[in-house]
Amino acid sequence: MTTRADSVTAFFDRYEAALLARDAKALASLYDVPSLILFPGRSVPVSEPAETEAFFASAFAQYEGVTSVEREVAVIAEAPHSVWTDVTWTFSSRPAERFCYQLVESGEGLRIAVLTPLTSPPG
Repeated sequence: MTTRADSVTAFFDRYEAALLARDAKALASLYDVPSLILFPGRSVPVSEPAETEAFFASAFAQYEGVTSVEREVAVIAEAPHSVWTDVTWTFSSRPAERFCYQLVESGEGLRIAVLTPLTSPPG
């Protein structure tokens, strides 16, 4: 039997593999539609998978030279239909990125419904 923790781990395994492969289409497939990206002072509603795909395609330059990823995932809340995770990503030896992902159940498994950047941990 697959647990919620197993599903979360499998989700971020797919996310990590797609990021390292620079596969914008695979990353976009991990976002629910509609979804919401909450940047400080700006909310970005996403209504089409192509929007997410285009964003990642344009952002890959910032990961130039990144060949490995480490992540720390903490489940911070759960509901029958969704789970909130606090995830810190470390890319090779570059500074970490930290996000809160609200993941929702879909017919294909978990998908990102809301993404919120968090303050990166010190160090």
